Amino acid sequence: MSWECPHRDISDQSCDRMLQQCKPLSKGCVLYGKFQLISEDQEDTMKTSITTPEKPARESTFNSEQTVAEIILRHPQLRVLLEQLGIDYCCGGKRPLADAVEAAGLDLKTVLAELEQGVEQRSSTSDATDWTAVPLTVLADHILNSHHEFTKTQLVRIDSLLTKVQSAHHNQHGAMLDALRDAFDPLRAELEAHLMKEEQILFPAIKGIDGFLAGTQARPVVHCGSVAHPINQMEHEHDGAGALLVKMREITSNYQLPSDACQTFSALYEAMEALESDLHEHIHLENNILFPMSVSQEERMNNNSGAGSQ
Repeated sequence: MSWECPHRDISDQSCDRMLQQCKPLSKGCVLYGKFQLISEDQEDTMKTSITTPEKPARESTFNSEQTVAEIILRHPQLRVLLEQLGIDYCCGGKRPLADAVEAAGLDLKTVLAELEQGVEQRSSTSDATDWTAVPLTVLADHILNSHHEFTKTQLVRIDSLLTKVQSAHHNQHGAMLDALRDAFDPLRAELEAHLMKEEQILFPAIKGIDGFLAGTQARPVVHCGSVAHPINQMEHEHDGAGALLVKMREITSNYQLPSDACQTFSALYEAMEALESDLHEHIHLENNILFPMSVSQEERMNNNSGAGSQ
C-alpha cells in the first residue's frame, strides 16, 4: 500500500506534526478518516477483481438497404469478394444488398459478416485508383484504353480457342460446346457493336461536356439530345451481356474443366473467366460512376452557359 504524508520525515520515519514516530492513520494523523490501510494480500485480491471495461461494439459498416454499387464505390477492395460470392455489382449494382444476396441464394447475416471482415483485412486492391475522384475524361480514357482494348482482344482469342476445342473434343463434349458457342457468338456480336457505339457516340459526348465544364473546350453538341439517351441504351445492353455471361457460366458448370481437358481447353476457360471478370469491372465503372456523373455534368452545363470548374 503506498501513500504520501506531508508531515512524514523520510529520513527517520517520524511525524513532524505529531513529533513522534509516524503511525499512519492514528488519531491526530492528517490522513486519519480519509484512507484505509489494507494488506498486500488484500491489494492483490482487489487488483485481480477489477475487470477491464468492454470496448463498445464497432458500428456496422454495412446494412441491407445499401445498394451494391454504394458498397463497391466506398470499398473497391471488396470487388473480388463479391465476385466470389456471386453477387452482381455491375449490372445489378442498383439493387439493395438484401435483394442481391437473396438473388444469389445466400444468407444476409453471413454476407454482412464477410463484408465486414473484408474491409478489416484491407486487401491490396484498397490502394486502387479512386475513380470517383478523377475527371470524367480520365476515367473515360481509362475505360477505352484498358477495358475496351482488352475486350476486343479477348473476344478474338476466345473465338479461336473455342473453335479448336470444338474440333478436338466434340465427340465427348459436343452438346456442351455447341451450347457454349450459341451463347458466346451473340455475346461477341453484342459487345463489338456496343463498344463501337460507346467509342463513336457516347464517350465523345461525355468527354466534350467534361472539357466544357473544365474550361478547355467549346460547348459540345450532343447529337442524341442528351447523354441520358445513349446511356439508357448502353445500360440495357450491359444487362444483355451480363445475362449471356451467366448463361456461359451455367453451361460450363462454373468453368469446371472435364477430366479429359487439354491445355487448349484450360486456356479457353481461363480466357472466358478473365473476360467475365474484366467486364464486371468495366460495367461497374460505367454504370456506377461514369454514366451517373456524366448525366449530372450535363445538367450543370445546361444550367450554366459559361465554363465552370470541376
